Amino acid sequence: MRRGLVHVLAWSLATGAAVTLSWWGVHTVMAGTAYDPPRALPITAADATTQESKPLASSTQRPTPSGSPSPKPSRTPRTTPPPSKTPPRTASPSPTPTASGQVKGYDTDGGRVVFDIGETSATLVSATPGAGWSMQVWKTETWIRVEFGSGADRVSVFCTWHDGPPRVEIGNY
Repeated sequence: MRRGLVHVLAWSLATGAAVTLSWWGVHTVMAGTAYDPPRALPITAADATTQESKPLASSTQRPTPSGSPSPKPSRTPRTTPPPSKTPPRTASPSPTPTASGQVKGYDTDGGRVVFDIGETSATLVSATPGAGWSMQVWKTETWIRVEFGSGADRVSVFCTWHDGPPRVEIGNY
């Protein structure tokens, strides 16, 4: 009887040690990760130049109430239907006056950030760190900051709209 009890106690201690070691290993690996919503679908060059293209389905994209086509590349609102082909968009970070905003991506050394920029505010669509980089996100009612870090290198992407229309600034530190 005593021998069986010693075996059960030894088995319990070994199992507890194995579970603890496994949990510690998984916790250590997962502690530095961020759980982001699914990434936005990429915008191809063909999608950026045609006005009739429909947005691709995405679990993170809400449909617009008017069912409007993809964001317009001009700064002035149009009252007539746009032509089927338009010149490619410029990389201007200024917002386009549309109801749902303009989805704009910014590539940096540390990763990629995508904002939905409206007339008076912006929302973060996705932020994806590059290989070997980590990421932190801060949000308030008047700005969003995404910082990528790798060792001593830092890249910050700020989107602010507290004193005017949203604007994006990128800084390497």
